[in-house]
Amino acid sequence: MVKFGYTIVYVDDVEKTLHFFNEAFNMKTRFLHDTGTYGELDTGETVLAFASHELGHGHFPDGYIPAGSSEKPLGIEIALVTKDVQTTHNAAIVYGSTELKAPTVMPWGQTVSYVRAPSGILLELCSPIS
Repeated sequence: MVKFGYTIVYVDDVEKTLHFFNEAFNMKTRFLHDTGTYGELDTGETVLAFASHELGHGHFPDGYIPAGSSEKPLGIEIALVTKDVQTTHNAAIVYGSTELKAPTVMPWGQTVSYVRAPSGILLELCSPIS
C-alpha cells in the first residue's frame, strides 16, 4: 500500500514561510533543518513541508516553476480546514496573503475562500464538509 506522507513546496525563504503559517494559522513548526533550507509544520498525519529553491534546483537541474514567480497561482492548492473560515481568512490577509476569493457559502453548505500566501502558494480555507 502507498501512503500519502508529504507535500513539499519550494519557497524563497523557508523560515519566513514557516513563520507565516505559525502566525496566520497557529500551525507549529515541527522541524527546521540547521541550514534553514528545509522545514516542516505539525499538521497531523500528513506533513506540510517547505524547502528552499536552492535545494529544489539541486533535485531538478532542468528547473521548475516556483509558486511565487507566476502572476497567476499555480494549478494546485493546499486546503486548510477550519470551523471559522472568515476569521482564518482575515488572519491570512493580516499576515501578508492576497485575497483571491472572499469566504463564500457553496451550494453544498461548505464555506470556502481562497488566498495566495506571501510565498505564492494557493490556499483554500474551508469549513469541514458535514
